[in-house]
Amino acid sequence: MQARYYTLDEAKAALPAVKELMSQVQEARSEIIRLRPEIWPVLQKAAQNGGNAAAGSVYSQFDKLETSVKGILKMGILVKDIDMGLIDFLSIRDGREVYLCWKHGEEELAYWHDVDAGYGGRQPIDPADF
Repeated sequence: MQARYYTLDEAKAALPAVKELMSQVQEARSEIIRLRPEIWPVLQKAAQNGGNAAAGSVYSQFDKLETSVKGILKMGILVKDIDMGLIDFLSIRDGREVYLCWKHGEEELAYWHDVDAGYGGRQPIDPADF
């Protein structure tokens, strides 16, 4: 999917939908991790035997994760790190491309960073700059 430019207000307006989708991503991820020790041997045998209920459960979690990530990407938002629940909205600040950055668990969109800076370069948003 192609990223789109978001104003600060547009990104803030999209955030509730993003939060819901990222919650689903995190929920599915946690369930997959929880089931991994149980399911890995089953998945290896499933190709030969046709699978079982645990394999179906993992499949549904992968489907949930994929659907949620695709939902975020369709909005033109970049998914940067599923483990952290990290997403970036492409934006413009002082005539150059930057990212408005949000991480799962944060209440609001409060940080931005240069495109090449990454998560470690996050800085607090000053609405006057956007």
